[in-house]
Amino acid sequence: MSISAVILPVLVQVGLTLVLLFALGRSRLATLKSGELKVRDIALGERVWPKRILQLQNSYQNQFELPVLFYALVALALITRKADMLFVVMAWMFVASRLVHAAIHVTSNKVPWRFQAFAVGVLILAAMWVIFGIRIFSAEAGA
Repeated sequence: MSISAVILPVLVQVGLTLVLLFALGRSRLATLKSGELKVRDIALGERVWPKRILQLQNSYQNQFELPVLFYALVALALITRKADMLFVVMAWMFVASRLVHAAIHVTSNKVPWRFQAFAVGVLILAAMWVIFGIRIFSAEAGA
C-alpha cells in the first residue's frame, strides 16, 4: 500500500483536530470581545465559558484521547510494512467515526448518538490493533 494512502486518513484526523481548535479559539475570542466574559474570569477556571464553548473544548480535547492510539498504530504499521488495503479501509472507517462523533459533539450533543459513534470507533481501532498484532507475531513465527 502506498504511503500516501496510509497517511491520508491521518491527515484528515489532524485536520479535524485543527478545525476544532480554530473554532474553539474563534468562539473564545468572540465571547471575550462581546464582554460576556472578562480575561480575569477565565484565569480562575475553564468552567466559566458558555456551554457552546465547553462543547467545542471537550470535542477538541477528545481528539487527544482515542486518536493517539490510532496515530501510534499508523506509525507502527508503516515502519513494519503491515499497512495493506484492509488497514487503509479500517483507518478510513475509524476517521469517519471520529468525524461523526465530533459533529454530534459540537451540534446536538445527544449523548446516546455520540456514544454510538465513539463505540464504533473504539471497536474499529481495537480490531485494527488485534489484526496488527496477529500479523506481527505470525510473521515472526513464520521466519
